[in-house]
Amino acid sequence: MKTSNDPNLLVGFETSDDAAVYRTSPESALISTVDFITPPVDDPYWFGQIAAANSISDVYAMGGKPLAALSLVMFPATQLDMGLLKDILRGASDKVLEADACMAGGHSVDDNEPKFGLAVTGIVHPDQVLTNRGVRKGDSLILTKPLGTGVLFNASRAGKLPYGELEAILPNVAALNRKAMETALNFDVHACTDVTGFAILGHTLEMARGSGVRIDLFFDALPFHPHALDMYKKGETTGSNEPNRKLVEGFWENASNRSAHEEELLFDPQTSGGLLLSVPGSQADELVTALKQAGVETAARIGEVVDDDQGFIRVV
Repeated sequence: MKTSNDPNLLVGFETSDDAAVYRTSPESALISTVDFITPPVDDPYWFGQIAAANSISDVYAMGGKPLAALSLVMFPATQLDMGLLKDILRGASDKVLEADACMAGGHSVDDNEPKFGLAVTGIVHPDQVLTNRGVRKGDSLILTKPLGTGVLFNASRAGKLPYGELEAILPNVAALNRKAMETALNFDVHACTDVTGFAILGHTLEMARGSGVRIDLFFDALPFHPHALDMYKKGETTGSNEPNRKLVEGFWENASNRSAHEEELLFDPQTSGGLLLSVPGSQADELVTALKQAGVETAARIGEVVDDDQGFIRVV
């Protein structure tokens, strides 16, 4: 389905990309994105930071720079202390300022369940837009953040994971993908997306199908947060695991005979996940080194593009 006949709409929703991109001049294009989430943690300040980083990430995934953000607030004003909302907004504002962008307003509604996010506007050169469709045979895939937040958030709420264990990963979850993208732009990035609700397998498949390639994912190279596998072994899961499995059904193969619990990690939905970058294989190790030097310590080479005529993933 085509979104528009306007030639200045460079990226719409046809490719399942992270944001829309509209060219305003030969030298500039606007990036528009919107996202909001329910609270992954009870702490309102962390909630605001994580929700903001999650929303801003879509601008970085397109190769752009965030400019301004509008708050999207859904809050039960008659049921919860308004001080909680102030802390959510403070967390989000601090994260927007960290991105060198500005909080420019927003909209709020009374709702039974708190939800928060941002509508973010960014900028990018029209010739430097990154999408998830540029993957090429011979590329390597680089992931910049660990996986497993979905099950860890649920396990903490269920009392199966002490909050102190969860709290230890929150700085990583709330971290902007700014350093990762700024570093990656010094290399020949062919494609990019960020890993969020569709899990590592779903977002990798979007790249594979959009680019018409087959990708091998290296399970042993995938970075996972501590305790994520243990939580699946203890019977914890998320409401998105099964839909994520159905999403990729018929388009992937467990070629390394991973256990059922290990498989679940591949379908774990991420909140404020890392960037998934496709770069020439010859540049992959150098990029990983550069990312770690820039402070993206969990960056890892997690896969390679091995064929150019399929939309398929093998987990090896």
